[in-house]
Amino acid sequence: MKISVDNDVCEAHGHCNIVDRELFPLDEDGYSDVGQGKQVPAGKEGLAEQGVEICPVLALRIDEDDAGIG
Repeated sequence: MKISVDNDVCEAHGHCNIVDRELFPLDEDGYSDVGQGKQVPAGKEGLAEQGVEICPVLALRIDEDDAGIG
């Protein structure tokens, strides 16, 4: 599982960061610093889903791994 942020949508509410500071880091201005395709460590999938769901502007998403496809 991977997570990504749409920086054009993020409004620096920081709700995701409250769920898990390591999964959802913020930059110095309080905006998401997740980037694109950040790998979610094993065992943190539930926290990743919570962080994505709690975003009030839907700036975060879960990217499905493409391993095993093909």
